[in-house]
Amino acid sequence: MSLRAERSRTLRVAAAQPHTVLDDVAANAHAHARAIRECRARLVVFPELSLTGYSMDAPVVSPGDAALEPLIEACAVADSVALVGAAVHHGDGRTIGVIAVDSGGARVVYRKMSLGGPELGAYRRGMSPGVIEVDGWRVGLGVCKDTRMPEHLDLTAALGMDVYAAGLVHAPHEIGAFDERARAIIERFGVPVVFAGFAGPSGGGYRETSGGSGIWVRRGEPVAKAGVTPGEFAVADLERQASPDPE
Repeated sequence: MSLRAERSRTLRVAAAQPHTVLDDVAANAHAHARAIRECRARLVVFPELSLTGYSMDAPVVSPGDAALEPLIEACAVADSVALVGAAVHHGDGRTIGVIAVDSGGARVVYRKMSLGGPELGAYRRGMSPGVIEVDGWRVGLGVCKDTRMPEHLDLTAALGMDVYAAGLVHAPHEIGAFDERARAIIERFGVPVVFAGFAGPSGGGYRETSGGSGIWVRRGEPVAKAGVTPGEFAVADLERQASPDPE
């Protein structure tokens, strides 16, 4: 994937919460493409299982699926790297994955390590942390429950990261978890945090979700936040700073 080799001083990031139609990958891919064009950010982060909605029976998405073509085209237009959520193949089973998409195509870059509830019977656990580089920035990857699990966070930080990005799904009354988890990550690892959450219904028992996608900086304060409406997004420019060593 063409993520550029040079190190940039700033990185424009976005957390998007697109309209989602349960288990309709094609419709959701078009909604993702619209969000990418509107965000105009170098890195665009989407919610957990964003291409299908939060479904235990989600169709598996392969990096070569034709349904991803609108995403690839949008990334080419906006010069973006998108982190989208989908069920992906893992051996003879499947996992909750993160697919990185840019103008050159798509690839699976992370599989969720920390499963909970009904996920345990529907998906396999990912075994390895994940980091990608975008313009010289090392982006640590997580999905929902991962964001509060010390083992996952420590393993990801050990790979070296300049920013931590994750897709989540939360009910409206759980919105406070976004701030709490972002601040905890910033306090321990000293890196900005990008969280993308669903807005509106997402499946999996969530008739409504929290919205509240946002970007948090080193003091633990959000510099940009979306509201509760599907289609909203948050965008901010991050400035590179020297990160302290993890404890």
